[in-house]
Amino acid sequence: MNTPAHLILGAALFARPDKRGTWLGGLLGGLAPDLSRYLLAGVSLMVLQIPPERVFGELYFSDAWQTIFAIDNSVFVWGALLAVAVWRGGSAWIAFTGAALLHIALDFPLHHDDGRAHFWPLTDWVFASPFSYWDMRQGAAIIAPLEALLVAIATVFLAMRYREWWLRAAFIALLLAELWVVYQWFVFVPGG
Repeated sequence: MNTPAHLILGAALFARPDKRGTWLGGLLGGLAPDLSRYLLAGVSLMVLQIPPERVFGELYFSDAWQTIFAIDNSVFVWGALLAVAVWRGGSAWIAFTGAALLHIALDFPLHHDDGRAHFWPLTDWVFASPFSYWDMRQGAAIIAPLEALLVAIATVFLAMRYREWWLRAAFIALLLAELWVVYQWFVFVPGG
């Protein structure tokens, strides 16, 4: 799934208006498994000036990067962190770790040839789904609009639960980011 979708869905599922910080925990937990990808690619592209073809064609699939992705996309790592959050009783931390696990669960069936080793450290196995959230050759022409619709519904749900204008604006901005990314997949990905 697209990262904005993960943020909105994490918040929609785990945020509670009566529990302080859960909306932020849900948003940040939705981002957490993708954060290393943005940091690695961002530094490589903008600071080190490595060409995009090398970043996404070589470095992205390197053992070093895939090991980092395996750690921050591990069901076991996030499951252990969720267990600690539940044990300690922190609702914002439960939202954070729960949203990260939701992110992983939603990514698992939607990555065709760019999946993660979700069961690290027990195995480096990567599930190659027959479906993709972005690759039109793997069903994204159907999946991407459904994802956008789900995010739109979740955004309405969040806007109904939270009355603060700035928070509603943030949720709507994430929805717009999701729609923009889905549009980009249709315009720039072969078969779109």
